[in-house]
Amino acid sequence: MKATDQTLQQLERALRKVTEKFPDTEEASLLTDIHIRVTQDTGEVMVFDDDEQELTRCVVEQWIDNKDDDFYNDVASALRMVINKHKESIDAMSILKPFSFVLEDDDKETIAELYVVDDDTVIIDEELMAGLDKDLDDFFAKLISE
Repeated sequence: MKATDQTLQQLERALRKVTEKFPDTEEASLLTDIHIRVTQDTGEVMVFDDDEQELTRCVVEQWIDNKDDDFYNDVASALRMVINKHKESIDAMSILKPFSFVLEDDDKETIAELYVVDDDTVIIDEELMAGLDKDLDDFFAKLISE
C-alpha cells in the first residue's frame, strides 16, 4: 500500500501540530518520547507524550479497515517519509534530548522506532541497513581466514 497524497498531507498536518506544541525555546521539556498510535480498524492516528497526554489525532481514510499484512510496515514508511521531510522543525523541538518518535499499535505495543533526535546519534532507516549483518559476518569471516 503506497500512501496517497491525502494521507501524507494528513500526517504532515498532525506532525506540524505536535511540533507547534514544543516550539524552539531555551528551556527544554522533560518529555522523552513521542508515541504515534495507529488503529488498523478505524484508521485513527493518535499522538501522545510519555504521560499519555494526547497531543493530536486524525483519521487517515486510506487506513480504515485496512487488512494488509504489511500494514504497520507501510504506516512506518509513510511516517518516516513525513518525519524526514520535517526533520529541521522536529530537531528544533524544545524536548530534552535524546527523544524519539515511536510507532505503536492500538494495544500500545511498540512496532518501530521511527526517528531518534539526539545531538550525537543518528538512526539510519532500516531499509538502508538491510543486509548489513550478513556483510559484516562475511567481512569478519574473510578477515579471520587471512
